[in-house]
Amino acid sequence: MTSSPVAFKSVFVTVGTTQFDKLITKISEKKVLHELKKKGCEKLILQIGRGEIEPPSDSQVPGLEIEYFRFKPDISGDINSADLVISHAGAGSCLETLGAGKCMLVVINDDLMNNHQTELAHQLYKDGHLTYCTCSSLEETLQTLDFSNIEPFPPAETAKFAEFLDRVVGFS
Repeated sequence: MTSSPVAFKSVFVTVGTTQFDKLITKISEKKVLHELKKKGCEKLILQIGRGEIEPPSDSQVPGLEIEYFRFKPDISGDINSADLVISHAGAGSCLETLGAGKCMLVVINDDLMNNHQTELAHQLYKDGHLTYCTCSSLEETLQTLDFSNIEPFPPAETAKFAEFLDRVVGFS
């Protein structure tokens, strides 16, 4: 796991198969882009899913390139080439990113009802594997982002992960 203040030259943002326009809008704000640039970001790739918002292709921040796409059959290459992954709190996105050993900032969609994603993000944070925030606190979180105390996610043990997920969502 990389610890801060290492530069995050490449940042990948994913919303999975969902619509999370609030995150895409927030990450595209000039002040948030400036925070990413301060962290060393030179390339920002956004996977925008089913969202209605398309980010501007010109970031208005010199030296910061922005690309986006809706879906790909496989985003593992984007995750693996990123220095930082900013993601919704979907279980698949979290597991794949943490399994790849990447620094991860989860942004919770606090507009969702019965939001099990919040519980998942909180538990993974409590276990020391990631940092999380909401869209409204994203800029401030980026300002103080520190991965120096992050615990590597253990190798995939699907049975244990299923038990963990059941516990988080209240099935056991």
